Parts: sequence; C-alpha cells; structure tokens
Amino acid sequence: MVQSPSSSQPVGIDIENVSAFLEEQVEGFTRPFTFNLIAGGRSNLTYEVIDATGARLALRRPPVSHVLPTAHDMTREYRILNALSPVGVPVPQPLALCADPLVNGAPFYVMEFVDGHILRTALEATNALSATARHDVGGHLATTLASLHAVKVDEVGLGDLARRDGYIERQVKRWIGQYEAMVVEGVDHGGIVERLGAQLLASVPAPQGVSIVHGDYRLDNTVVNDQGQVIAILDWEICTLGDPLADLGTLLCYWAEPEDGDVALLDSPTLADGFVDRASVAVAYAEASGLDITRIGYYTAFGYWRLACILQGVYARYIGGATAGDRGSVDGYPAHIKRLAELAERTLATDPGA
Repeated sequence: MVQSPSSSQPVGIDIENVSAFLEEQVEGFTRPFTFNLIAGGRSNLTYEVIDATGARLALRRPPVSHVLPTAHDMTREYRILNALSPVGVPVPQPLALCADPLVNGAPFYVMEFVDGHILRTALEATNALSATARHDVGGHLATTLASLHAVKVDEVGLGDLARRDGYIERQVKRWIGQYEAMVVEGVDHGGIVERLGAQLLASVPAPQGVSIVHGDYRLDNTVVNDQGQVIAILDWEICTLGDPLADLGTLLCYWAEPEDGDVALLDSPTLADGFVDRASVAVAYAEASGLDITRIGYYTAFGYWRLACILQGVYARYIGGATAGDRGSVDGYPAHIKRLAELAERTLATDPGA
C-alpha cells in the first residue's frame, strides 16, 4: 500500500495525546510511535502506527474538514468490528476506542494492522497475485460476502444498527434527490439518469431477508493474501442493515470487464488478465448463500446508477468552486456519468422484473 512520508506532526494526529492513549490502552505497544497516513480524503483517515519495536497497528479517525453531522461515526464503526470479529467475519481485530474528542480533536479507534494486498489497479493485481490467485479471488470475495450476510444481526448485537425495511427503495429515493440537487447548467445527459431512477423505483425487488450490508463491498476495500483469499474487509463507514443482494450488486458493478469501456471509478484491478467474469462471481455467491440471484441485473444496475449520481455530485461541487475554479480534472465527468447510466440501462434490461 502507498504511504505518505512520516511527519513530526502528521495531519490529524496530536502526537503527545495519542501516544499517551496508545501506551495506556494497547498492551505492549511502546513509544516512540511513527504515524504514516495510508488513506485520506473526505472519507475517514487511516494511519499506520509503528512502535519502538516495529510492531504495527492501524488508527482510524474522521477527516479533518468537511465532516458531515451524521457521518464518520467512529464509535459505530468500532462497534461493528467488535461484533463481527468474534464470529469469523474477516475484519481487523479492534483494539481500543477513544470517544473523547478532546484527546485528538475527534473520536478515533485503533485496530490490528492486516498485512496483505489492497489491489486498486490492474497493474497492482498483476504484480501482487499469480494467475491462479487472480482466477480464484472472485470466488473468495463472493463466499466471504455470503458469510457476512449469514451473520444473525440480533445474535451479534447489531439488530438496532439501522432500519430493516425498505433499504433499496430509500436508497433510490435518496439518490434521485441528490441528483436533482446537483444538476449543472449546460450539462444534459438526455434524461437517462432521471428515467432510470424512475424505473428502479418502480421495480424494487422484494428482499429475501435482512442482513448486514457493508455498502461499498469491492476488491479494493479488502485485504487479500497471496492466494487471493480475503483476510480483512475494510471501510465499514456506511455499513447498515438491508437487502444482502445490494452488496453483491455493488461488487459486480465494480468488477469491471474490458467491454465496459473507459468509465471513471471503474478502472478496476479485475481488468488484468486471469480474473473470472461477473457471472462467475454471482454464481459463487448464490451457491454459498443459497439466495436466488435471478434479479441480480436490478442490483447491478442500481450500483451503476448510484455511481453516476455520486459522480454527478462530485462534478457539481467542483464546478461550484470546490477546487477554486480548477476544472481540468473533471472535464471528462459528464461523459463518464452518461456512460455509467448507459451501463445501468443495459444491465437493467436483463432484469426479468424490470
């Protein structure tokens, strides 16, 4: 994984306060500590922390700016890991939670540092995994997801994590509203995003149960070993309760295939040689979960459409001045948004219930 250089005062870390917390709460972890930012941006920040002996752990905290009132809940994220770790779901072992914002400007928690591969590009996948492992990783991701969805939410203490009903319907309505609020003058996608939103809302499948829904389950949100087996699922920020096939749809829409063309957000490691196709991943999940995937086209189409709405929001914020007028990095977004919508339309056409 790519890390930033260590700093005497890394952004988001009060070295003295956090060091005192770690020394007190994590047995055997000794000063001095080195903090390296691994993942940053508007999502939660993740740091590798190395102690005097070379031992490592990971620290998670909210972003230092643009924090939404209901997002980035460290206590909730820690609770999810704490519930899933004992029942065999591959997650980093949670170690300690600091809920007091006075210690580091915001709550944070520390967890096991899982050493393995986080694959974000085709080149990384080719360099990290053998041809056999690349072939096998799709099945491993599918069966791991099925094991997550098999967890009994009440038995692990997560029954009150969120509403259990109407997950997909609420998601579609939310993203319809988000898209409408982010229309950019002079940019016309021909009504395809709006039309698809209406189609999705009119044909929501009846869920086959209620499970823990990761919300962003894809290859680069996991750590895999040399054999392509999932050894940790990361980024539980938007985890909720709902329809399990929503997670499968997300995994499949990120499981890019060469015929998808050039689509922003889908420059996937699965474009490397050797990966199985989407259909094989879906079948592996069905066999492991026992769920009917007849309408998986709907869930995959929803995933593409949601990505189009997300990208529209990013584009609108940039055009609105989020980068001080720098539009160079987003000029291609309208074409990508339309392409995602077209993928959603093509995929939804395969759904027998649409």
